[in-house]
Amino acid sequence: MSQKIVTRFAPSPTGYLHIGGARTALFNWLFARGHGGTFLLRIEDTDRARSTPEATAAILKGLEWLGLDFDGEPISQFERAPRHAEVAHEMLANGKAYKCFSPQEEIEAFREAARAEGRSTLFQSPWRDADPATHPDAPYVIRLKAPHEGATVIADKVQGDVTFRNDQLDDMVCLRSDGTPTYMLAVVVDDHDMGVTHVIRGDDHLTNSARQVQVYNAMGWDVPVFAHIPLIHGPDGKKLSKRHGAVGLEEYQAMGYPAAGMRNYLARLGWSHGDDEFFTDAQAKEWFELEGIGRSPARLDFKKLENISGQHISIAEDAALLSEIEGYLAAAQQPALTEMQRKGLAASLPFLKGGVKTFPQLIEKAQFALTSRPLDIEEKAAKALDTVSRGILKELTPRLQDASWMREELEAIVTDVAQAHGLGLGKLAAPLRAALAGRSVTPSVFDMMLVLGQDETLARLNDQAA
Repeated sequence: MSQKIVTRFAPSPTGYLHIGGARTALFNWLFARGHGGTFLLRIEDTDRARSTPEATAAILKGLEWLGLDFDGEPISQFERAPRHAEVAHEMLANGKAYKCFSPQEEIEAFREAARAEGRSTLFQSPWRDADPATHPDAPYVIRLKAPHEGATVIADKVQGDVTFRNDQLDDMVCLRSDGTPTYMLAVVVDDHDMGVTHVIRGDDHLTNSARQVQVYNAMGWDVPVFAHIPLIHGPDGKKLSKRHGAVGLEEYQAMGYPAAGMRNYLARLGWSHGDDEFFTDAQAKEWFELEGIGRSPARLDFKKLENISGQHISIAEDAALLSEIEGYLAAAQQPALTEMQRKGLAASLPFLKGGVKTFPQLIEKAQFALTSRPLDIEEKAAKALDTVSRGILKELTPRLQDASWMREELEAIVTDVAQAHGLGLGKLAAPLRAALAGRSVTPSVFDMMLVLGQDETLARLNDQAA
């Protein structure tokens, strides 16, 4: 592609960042980054009653967690209102728009009568072709002089050609009587001024596109490439809502999914590259094309999300993983790690990250390294610490005092002591788990010994020895 690609994500700051919005942002990011293009962020904050700084902060935080970096500073749509009004007046001057003096009561009366008579409720303004000499000195809106014959066709990269009959589209208001621009005008002006080449957004915007294309045409501007992606549905096939569970992006961080797993899963939610399920960011950027997006709504599947997340945890670098776990704890409003716990968890990660799917599971496995003496022994684990087992632990402790603390030697010593009592290694593992972790389900006892180190291991064994 010779043209430099520019995409944008344009959320409204009226609440949390919805998972559907996060996927839209991801698709725009992947497409731009994969083609050496630009990915921009525009905050559509024209709804002053509902837009809040807190919601804007939540959007920025969500994008940061998901790892979607945008180019330049976020653009405020509200701050660009004078530019939007300028374009409305330019269309007015060029005969592409007109002043409409019809009050709201008149429009409502027209629609009520049309409904009663079974006619189209699209308002046909009597001012469309009125002589300016007849204009009253009264408040007016600026309406687009939209074509009434023929059709508007959206050549969509996902949906194919979508046709709208022009007689089904009204002369939309571009500038209100108080001089403020409408959302429909603002979006087109912003996308044009920002140089957006590809508009990738939810298919609930398809009708908007038909009306927005008419503004592009009226201004003689290039129409961007459109790609309207299907919405995300819940596992039951119905539109995703809070009854399906988490719908806000920040909830997924608080549930303990890694950002890389979330990116991978969201990319596969409605887009595919052959049969590939698990892939890296580099692969996703290389592979992502609009033609790979399906037309049917994607279904949220937590099992798939968990499986993909587990694979990403297993290949993550330990330092990055530790940092992300700390971010998870903060998001989940859990206590921060102490310095001792941080060191213990860092030492444990190479042994623990292979068999977990979420951060809560990883932290559960790491409890032995996060807790300090004296251990609180679980009831089930305590049963393994009978008199015989405690006696064996007492015998094992001096043997371990002179060990070099290499895995092979530790295994040899423990196996030797077990065999001396006619036991298999598995039989001695249960009391060792209880003594080292206070639990019956733990990582390998040798992994725990290596993480805890010689002094702490011996101290814990001594605490439980008879």
